[in-house]
Amino acid sequence: MNRPARLNDGRIWLRAPEPEDLDLLWKIENDTGIWPVSCNVMPYSRHQLAKYIAESSHDFMSDRQIRFIVCKSDDSTPVGCVDLTDIDPYNGRAEVGIALLPEFRGQGLAAAALALMSGYAADTLHLHQLFAYVPAENCASMDLFLKAGFSSSGHLRDWLSGGENYSDVEFLQKIL
Repeated sequence: MNRPARLNDGRIWLRAPEPEDLDLLWKIENDTGIWPVSCNVMPYSRHQLAKYIAESSHDFMSDRQIRFIVCKSDDSTPVGCVDLTDIDPYNGRAEVGIALLPEFRGQGLAAAALALMSGYAADTLHLHQLFAYVPAENCASMDLFLKAGFSSSGHLRDWLSGGENYSDVEFLQKIL
């Protein structure tokens, strides 16, 4: 028998994007510091993001992605988002990504969100594994994923373009 998904751990909770999240998503999607990891090369307009929120079916089978807004439990402040992308239901895997606003980093909120998303992926979506591409020089992200039970399954050289230079990434997996 399946366990119900737990999307709240008492410290944070995960919820679907709402129209009032437009500013949060705009800040995250237009943060050029994370563009190399997200493979984004152009800014998103508020109109594009509002359309995404309004038109998303939130059906992982058709969209092949799911986005949750990460909120603090004590006051419901949205602090970032956690995503499953490239969902492959046949092979039971998805890429996981997380982005928090700078002022909320380093507080353990990303670890809590990653734990909730892992439980959701296993218990609700019945996925077998999650994976992530983490820049080798991003020690904070490497530490986050390794502490969350991910392990390195490969080192990819010159994987991400930084303009004039390329950087390596670690391919991390977590069997659920």
